[in-house]
Amino acid sequence: MPRSVPGLPASDSEFPPAAVPAKAVRRLTADDVEEVPRVLSAFRSALATPDLRKKILFTLMIVAVYRVGAVTPSPGISYPNVQECQAQVDDQGIYSLLNLFSGGALLQLSIFATGIMPYITASIIVQLLTVVIPRFEELKKEGQAGQSKLTQYTRYLTIALAILQATGVVALADRGGLFGDCPSPVIPDNDVFTLGLIVLTMTAGTAVMMWLGELITERGVGNGMSVLIFLNIAARIPAEGANILSSQGGMVFAFVCVLALAIIASVVFVEQGQRRIPVQYAKRMVGRRMYGGTSTYLPIKVNQAGVIPVIFGSSLLYLPDLISRLVGDPNSASGWQVFLQQYIVDQSSWMHILLYFSLIIFFTYFYITITFNVDERAEEMKKFGGFIPGIRPGRPTAEYLHFVLNRITFPGSIYLGLVAILPNFFLSITDEGNNQNFPFGGTAVLIMVGVGLDTMKQIESQLMQRNYEGFLR
Repeated sequence: MPRSVPGLPASDSEFPPAAVPAKAVRRLTADDVEEVPRVLSAFRSALATPDLRKKILFTLMIVAVYRVGAVTPSPGISYPNVQECQAQVDDQGIYSLLNLFSGGALLQLSIFATGIMPYITASIIVQLLTVVIPRFEELKKEGQAGQSKLTQYTRYLTIALAILQATGVVALADRGGLFGDCPSPVIPDNDVFTLGLIVLTMTAGTAVMMWLGELITERGVGNGMSVLIFLNIAARIPAEGANILSSQGGMVFAFVCVLALAIIASVVFVEQGQRRIPVQYAKRMVGRRMYGGTSTYLPIKVNQAGVIPVIFGSSLLYLPDLISRLVGDPNSASGWQVFLQQYIVDQSSWMHILLYFSLIIFFTYFYITITFNVDERAEEMKKFGGFIPGIRPGRPTAEYLHFVLNRITFPGSIYLGLVAILPNFFLSITDEGNNQNFPFGGTAVLIMVGVGLDTMKQIESQLMQRNYEGFLR
């Protein structure tokens, strides 16, 4: 299955027992102060390399095509009425996650309104099913052929989820649940044919986004789906920054910028942190050659789960509000709807914050348990003659890995929870108390930093193949 989400491991190859040679371990020195000119030189070298320059230009071309589609309205949608109604619900909590991943295309009702969320959800579901369904587990172990089959299943599931999501969005827009009490109809001619055409267009838009992402992965720079998510989030930052500047003034805007730099630096620091478990491979003779005898290490990241627990927790908290809007009348609320709005949906309430924080910790442990099988790692090391110094191969190694993983997952889950709930503590800074205008917290900064680091490493590896120093030496 392709890597579509930052922090979502596509296969066991991301956790090999001998992932990095011991000689790759590097300590910071005084020469690191000269890294900024080297980074600029690396960018210049990247543009000067014909093959890499073509990949970068191709990626930029796909980005331009994607952004045009994100602002192109679907057929049957009244674009002036959408612009008139959008200001009323631009940052409501129920739409913030979907609108974030669509780059604002959701509330524009464009051809890319469903965004990349159907593909993300399908990728997660297929990966979790590899643990439950034996057939999927066999395909996962078959190598490239099996991964291609799983990728095909992911595409089919993405189309099915896109149809469901597009149908829900169109139904909410037609019933007034998407834009509240806006008097102007966003779908003037709401007959069955028009609604079906809009759903079909949005579903086709999801398929086109999958194709564009795969083109970037094959012929461009970076992972295609991750780059598209990065673009969607980055597209909202200028508008949100201008919103804060116009509504709160220059002092608050400067404070937000300084705070954003501090948050990004902290996230980069934690994302790069890892526990390196030493692994020693015994020497063995194969014919007349001697193999093994090398010292490596098994890297276990502090944030092993990536951004997946945040997505799970956010989606789960949005479900009650979505159900109440679909079932009840948006203009009148019953007792249980009022309770949900006050204690669950309201992102400034302490119950919402504590529940969100607890869900992230739970899903962090759950997802790591699914994706990082300590028994398989221990068996792989034993099979290839590897062992952890002082630990017997087999079951003791698995128990030791489980102990280390549990200890390092705890601070990782706390870190994810704190970053995710960070916008909730800045309600007074943002426009009229709405935390979604704070663009450097929660899911956004985690994805942007993760994708940025991954793309930089891929460019660096291609530069190293052409005998350049890369970004870091």
